[in-house]
Amino acid sequence: MSIRNAAKAIILHGNKVLLNKCHSPDVGEYFVLPGGGQNQYETMEEAVIRECLEETGYTVVPLVFAALYEEIYTLDSFRQECPDYAHKVHHIFKCSIANGTPIAPAEQDACQLDCVWVELEDITFTNLLPSVVRENLNRITHSKTPIYLGSHLIDKEKTI
Repeated sequence: MSIRNAAKAIILHGNKVLLNKCHSPDVGEYFVLPGGGQNQYETMEEAVIRECLEETGYTVVPLVFAALYEEIYTLDSFRQECPDYAHKVHHIFKCSIANGTPIAPAEQDACQLDCVWVELEDITFTNLLPSVVRENLNRITHSKTPIYLGSHLIDKEKTI
């Protein structure tokens, strides 16, 4: 089993945040921060830039490291079936857009339908996953220092 690092972005524009709109049979419609897995020999900043361009079409500039969140799946069946996804550490960066005009996304995630700008005031009513990010997004965006969101043990099969 390995630990997978993921670089995620909070991209703000005015009073809105850019989210990936997704759908899965188990969860239905949900949203996630743009970003994904770090490649070997790639810095976290390089990973968040590459992943945002692939998923959203926007070139971003990482401004500051904002939060850390860890998830560990505890079911042996999931650990054996998906060892690279059973333990993930999410490194969340506040980012700005380098170029206001996006290109067509090159490599969206399997469940991703679109990218959408969501009003920050509507986040509490949005199915933003993981829920710890939704519950703390306002705190993360306004904090001057990074926030540790904790380690979360998940005792069910991965649904997204």
